[in-house]
Amino acid sequence: MAQGTPRLQAENLTRRFGGRTVVDDVSLALQPGQVTCLLGPSGCGKSTTLRILAGVERQDTGRVLVDGQVVSDGSVHLPPEGRQIGLMFQDFALFPHLKVAANVAFGLTGPKAERQRRAESLLERVSLAGFGAKYPHELSGGEQQRVALARALAPNPRILLMDEPFSGLDERLRDGIRDATLDLLKDEGTAVLLVTHEPGEAMRMADEIMLMRDGRVVQSGAPYNIYNRPVDQRAAAFFSDVNTIRGRVQGALTETPFGQFLAPGVPDGAEVDILIRPQHLRIDFDREGRGPHPTPQEGVPARGIVQRARFMGKDSLVEFRMEFDGSILRANVPAVFLPKPGTPMWLMIRRDRCFVFPAHQNAG
Repeated sequence: MAQGTPRLQAENLTRRFGGRTVVDDVSLALQPGQVTCLLGPSGCGKSTTLRILAGVERQDTGRVLVDGQVVSDGSVHLPPEGRQIGLMFQDFALFPHLKVAANVAFGLTGPKAERQRRAESLLERVSLAGFGAKYPHELSGGEQQRVALARALAPNPRILLMDEPFSGLDERLRDGIRDATLDLLKDEGTAVLLVTHEPGEAMRMADEIMLMRDGRVVQSGAPYNIYNRPVDQRAAAFFSDVNTIRGRVQGALTETPFGQFLAPGVPDGAEVDILIRPQHLRIDFDREGRGPHPTPQEGVPARGIVQRARFMGKDSLVEFRMEFDGSILRANVPAVFLPKPGTPMWLMIRRDRCFVFPAHQNAG
């Protein structure tokens, strides 16, 4: 997609409450038809950032632009209704006394027949044709969410800001509703900012993920790059469980159960943590105790003793104590595989999926 003038742009936003910096120098740019996710744990500043962009909150410093025009800075501050921005929150905020069609049409201007046609068209797009005469309390949570989406899109907003919109839904419904929502947003060409604390949701929906921590954006990029090239230990651990292998550096190398790893730029004697996700730790079922042999991609195999194994539904989680150093590593194994405690097994790793960081970085 050609990158022209951003539909929504924020430059160096900062917001403080009671001497605490909640949003710290945040910048972003949304293009038409692009979904960007502000991702991070609760309290990291992502919802406050969204409220600033919407005009509900005012920043202390920085500015907000819509289609290249300043809508908020030190001297200008347009209210939400002056920004052509749609808002969608986790509580749906439907009017209980209005029927579904009236909820969707609320806020539209023009002849009544046109407003009705727009409402009916959007209800059909969200698979709720024929629901216009119902009241919100007659709908399921998933249906209410789709009504809220239709209402947010009814005025043809250039920008849609969504704050944890799917968090109140049953987990079994979320994937289907998220996919349907994404299809509709793409068709409408809306620039979307989605706030979420769920990495899986961000990976599923976003063209770009902006990972926030303590008010700052610590990493941004496409989902694949964020997941496979984390900026630090905490970024890697936020997306999934990780195994940590600690080693000490000598000559830019550190010894591990799986052979040597490069640690460029780390001084001799310093410790490093090597992180690997459980799905990238593989049991070598073909080895049958023949002993290690190096392979170009996976390096040196290592032997571990099974401590416990648990069936997780789609796969099994097997925990090993490594003979090399006594460290505990966990492997996700497809299908049902429940070896008995005490069973020795050879393990391999995806070296290209391991991350090396200085040990002083906090993975929590």
